[in-house]
Amino acid sequence: MFNARLTVSAAALAMVAAPAAAQELTISVYGIAQDAFDEVLYTPFEEICDCELVVETGNNSERLAKLEANAANPVIDVIAFADSAALEAAEKDLLAPLDMAQLSNVDGIYDFAQDPLGNGMAVGYTFYGTSIVYRSEEVSIETWTDLFSEELAGRVALPNITTTQGPLTLYMIQRAIDAEKAEAGDFSDAIAMVAENRDRIVTFYERSSQIPQLLQQEEILASVVGRFAWPGISSIPLEVEWALPEGGQSGGLNVLAVVAGTEQTELAHQFIDYWLSEEIQTRIAEARVDSPVNTAVEVDEETAEALTYGPEMAESIHFLPPAVQMENRESWLDAWNTEIAR
Repeated sequence: MFNARLTVSAAALAMVAAPAAAQELTISVYGIAQDAFDEVLYTPFEEICDCELVVETGNNSERLAKLEANAANPVIDVIAFADSAALEAAEKDLLAPLDMAQLSNVDGIYDFAQDPLGNGMAVGYTFYGTSIVYRSEEVSIETWTDLFSEELAGRVALPNITTTQGPLTLYMIQRAIDAEKAEAGDFSDAIAMVAENRDRIVTFYERSSQIPQLLQQEEILASVVGRFAWPGISSIPLEVEWALPEGGQSGGLNVLAVVAGTEQTELAHQFIDYWLSEEIQTRIAEARVDSPVNTAVEVDEETAEALTYGPEMAESIHFLPPAVQMENRESWLDAWNTEIAR
């Protein structure tokens, strides 16, 4: 769907006879924080490029479906995706390889974000950690398998397998049991452990927004969440900490890609490079919208606490490779439904 800024621009253009139509770049992004993105990214870029940004929003599956439906005549130029969704799009020939020579800021971002899909198909623009949040005055967390300790029996919430955090949770539990199997996408031990403790888990949540309330009502003492949920959780009037368990934490990476068949290849690369710049990554971080991949970004301590920020945090994250996700997600779902959701 188109956002309000596009509707206004289109109406204005219809009413004013311009000597020449401005270049348009259509971008497809997540719907969150669009007012902030408009202020710190979209409008400044329009002023630099003397062009008009057309912004469409939606979730991964909706926007992937639109790419497929319009593959013969693309209506999107640049798309922001989770890495696994981007890999799926790339394997369907819906994305074009990036010309890294046009991306001057790539060398300044974390190594894991520079070519996360391989073959130069995308570049990471933000990432987040996934770990355990817990009531630190009540329990302690040392490892991922502590989620199933006696002191947490009947006091823990886990994400459902159908959520983004679900596979990441299983990945880290499996890593704690058998890292080699985890890297191969075999989560059988983790699923068995969750199944064994199923009756001692309060809920398999669908939305991370449920967790602050469950903690505050003292229904749970711990859960697994993405770092983007941390500001809401850390603001409740209880002692809650973000765990850095043995073996680290997991996390997710969002990427930018150029759509195959676009006629705005040069402008698309200019926009992606601008998004990766220290200036824009800093503005977005200071707005507390996305965590920066540009390693030169510096923010104050309070802002850093709200983000997945800094090399120490980045180095602690084990990303679940998108190829492993695509290859195994159906088997994970089948096993979950058979052993846990029955």
